[in-house]
Amino acid sequence: MGSGFTSGYAAVIRGAHGSQFVKAVNASANAVVADSYRREALINEALPAPVPAPRIQWREERDGWLVLGFDAIDGHMPVAPWRADELTATLDAYAQTAEALGAPSERLRQIGLKPLGDGGDFDDWRTQASTGPGAVTLPKWVPTEKVDVLANLEAEWRQSAAGNAVLHNDLRQDNVLIDAHGTAWICDWNWPCLGASWFDLVLLLATAFADGHDATALFHAHPTARGVDGEQLDAVLAALSGFFLVSGAHPPADWSPYIRQHQTWCGEVTLRWLADRRGWYL
Repeated sequence: MGSGFTSGYAAVIRGAHGSQFVKAVNASANAVVADSYRREALINEALPAPVPAPRIQWREERDGWLVLGFDAIDGHMPVAPWRADELTATLDAYAQTAEALGAPSERLRQIGLKPLGDGGDFDDWRTQASTGPGAVTLPKWVPTEKVDVLANLEAEWRQSAAGNAVLHNDLRQDNVLIDAHGTAWICDWNWPCLGASWFDLVLLLATAFADGHDATALFHAHPTARGVDGEQLDAVLAALSGFFLVSGAHPPADWSPYIRQHQTWCGEVTLRWLADRRGWYL
């Protein structure tokens, strides 16, 4: 309790028959979160056994509330800033996850996973370049002289990240648990889609870059990034930075009061990682 981006309830419940992690939301008051919980239940039930994810045990909808019960992991979220051992454990867990999800199973195909970006292109830098800097009010530190370069890089993201692997699509520090044995578990499977496995790695390592780790070296050392070149990585970093910065500039979302702040932070760390790689000064 006390963290997260939505008004949903989340806590470990302990009883006579053990512990479970329970998520609940008033479906009438927050339909967006309720729909994401329903989808999470479907995805979780269809995950292959090797994926290190806490498993759903039951779901209930009653009196306007949606409640999900999962296995409770005896552990904690990774310490911030990232500790090297916990980051390594998480990267190992994602390597195992990516191997198991290299292609969608029949159960996952039946759920109807869509390709990454199917709901709309990552075209925010290109929009900014074509309409001018007044299109969206971005933070003052954003280098407006680099918008055309960012737009050109962004234009390559779809080809760079194309694939048929199942992505978590929200792999960040607070969606990971480290158990008492130091093993990482990947939680909150609300937004899976299809693409190149290494796309998830970029999202995860952006948080490591923010904490001073050599994100580029860690990226190229990971099994999912085998054969991925620097231009592909930069195209995805450009696409993500534009998406997050523009999303963060939108008005507050009633279903998630802190999401804009989080999006702006994600935009900053992905753009600063890209700038570090390209030798730009921000």
